[in-house]
Amino acid sequence: MREMTHDEWADFVNAGTRTGKLAVVLPSGRPAVTPVWFVYEDDGCFRFNTWGTSAKAKAMRAEPRVSLLVDMEEPPYAFVRVEATARIVDDPELTRRVATAAGGRYMGAERAEEYGARNGVEGEVVVELTPVKVAAFDDVSG
Repeated sequence: MREMTHDEWADFVNAGTRTGKLAVVLPSGRPAVTPVWFVYEDDGCFRFNTWGTSAKAKAMRAEPRVSLLVDMEEPPYAFVRVEATARIVDDPELTRRVATAAGGRYMGAERAEEYGARNGVEGEVVVELTPVKVAAFDDVSG
């Protein structure tokens, strides 16, 4: 197992269509993990869209400390685990931009605008994750 550098893990999380697995604590105190389409941007933030009244949005408003896992599920296996602080941003322009970028990443450039229009609507918000601690390992299987 080898620890990745910042540049290596940044490339890793941006590669292909790996989803993030977002861990939050629900208001009941129970943990929950949800897959998310995300973008990792040059300012060092992870961003994704969610419905403003979703369980995960409510959870992050109550407890902004979250964890995001991005992994490679086949040999040689690798993962990036991010402990982060979440911030909910209700900005229609940003919401549309992030929805379009995520749509392009996960569904292809030719469908980016379609997904931007579908997921960049009123009621959707952007979640910004500011990393606090990152653990990133490659070649886990040795």
